[in-house]
Amino acid sequence: MSEASNKTASQALPVGYRFNEYEIQQVIGEGGFGIVYRAWDSELDRTVAIKEFMPASIALRDENHHLLLRSERFLRLYQAGLNSFMQEAKTLGRFNHPHLLHVLRFWQANDTAYMVTLYYQGETLKSRYLRDFTPCSEIVIRDMLPPLLSALKTLHDHDYLHRDIAPDNILIQQDGSPVLLDFGSACKTIGHLTDKTEIMLKPGYAPIEQYSEGRDGDQGPWTDIYALGAVLHTLICGEAPPVSVVRSLSDNYPPLVERGLNGYSSGLLRTIDRMLACEPQQRPQSIVELRDLLVANDQDVQCDAPEPELTPASEEIYLPVPVEHLVESMPAVAKTRDRRPLWIGTGIAAAVCVALLSTHWFSDNNTPAMTVAPTKPAVAVAKQQVTMSPNPAIATKAPVPAQIYLRASDAAQLSRVEINGKPQNTLDQDGMKQFSLVPGDYQLQVTRKEGGSWQHKLHIDEGSGTWLVNVPSPES
Repeated sequence: MSEASNKTASQALPVGYRFNEYEIQQVIGEGGFGIVYRAWDSELDRTVAIKEFMPASIALRDENHHLLLRSERFLRLYQAGLNSFMQEAKTLGRFNHPHLLHVLRFWQANDTAYMVTLYYQGETLKSRYLRDFTPCSEIVIRDMLPPLLSALKTLHDHDYLHRDIAPDNILIQQDGSPVLLDFGSACKTIGHLTDKTEIMLKPGYAPIEQYSEGRDGDQGPWTDIYALGAVLHTLICGEAPPVSVVRSLSDNYPPLVERGLNGYSSGLLRTIDRMLACEPQQRPQSIVELRDLLVANDQDVQCDAPEPELTPASEEIYLPVPVEHLVESMPAVAKTRDRRPLWIGTGIAAAVCVALLSTHWFSDNNTPAMTVAPTKPAVAVAKQQVTMSPNPAIATKAPVPAQIYLRASDAAQLSRVEINGKPQNTLDQDGMKQFSLVPGDYQLQVTRKEGGSWQHKLHIDEGSGTWLVNVPSPES
């Protein structure tokens, strides 16, 4: 192992490191695509959080705290992730809503990007209810829904979609009020840049239209409504609904209202079932329609959280990002469409992928100059590729396998599936081949009964969830 790779045990900046008035006090979390710090703001005498873009699988930190790429071949991925991280900051910075994370400042340094947010104390729904499952009561759900509906309505009213609502992306503060997390961008961007053949989403929470690449018009407020319904389903049942891509072929979802669940009103359960309709047009089409449906089901749930305050467009306010939450599942950059929603989570546009770099170096001391106008950074490339050490944030946990689905025009003709040259046991799932893979790099080979084979490279990241791999027809 090279000297450079020995430094990958932790990629975090040291305690005491300063960005002008901000002094790092503690590493809150270190995930696969970013690091979150607790810091002290000496000018305003308050605790803040700082998030750093740090894709550990393709970059590492040198002795001067700058980021280095592990290989030149990662340059395009890194540029795309960083540009997406910055672009989303500029796009969403105008929101100042009590249940959306609020950003205070944004800048570039150390050949990467940073953003400062308010420091929120609390725990995610995943931490509170799912790690040692305890059903969430209807009273708690009804208290939580109005502020979440208000936050989503704010996004939708201004033509944005969240596209990654899940239990680990909703933080419950100490006063019980929720905050919608995860407005980062690099994880999904880097994931989608590996190859357009596969689609990486969270199992159970992504509706069918998110698996359908190229069907952009199918996504809208109903996409977030499905994911929110899946969160409510999980809080009640302890598990997410069946994967939507499987449901689209053979819907095996048992409605909540028919399960005889004690402690929950039939009106609430009917509403969640509607939110989880497999076909987009069968769900509520807007937050207002969802609210009306709740009321129609004899429920007194109103979207009565405080209306959002929109700050004027400014060069000094940027995107809210998670504080307590690790950057492990980040939707892609929002993009403009003609009177269509902008997406927080779709594949990054080709123009971002090939963005030109302009050199923007910072001093090597511990007080790099702050800039609020993002510029394209120059990224140093490590001279030799190094072997990755396990990420310390996940080293103590068994890797969570991703669920892989192979879809073909006639999956019955797929006679053999090999991973790295070895036969892979697969299950037939509603016309698809299904198997599991832990995080890593793989060579997939699919052999057809009528002869011929197809090969494809897969890179599975930690927490990747569900992958749908489209096997092309022999003539394509």
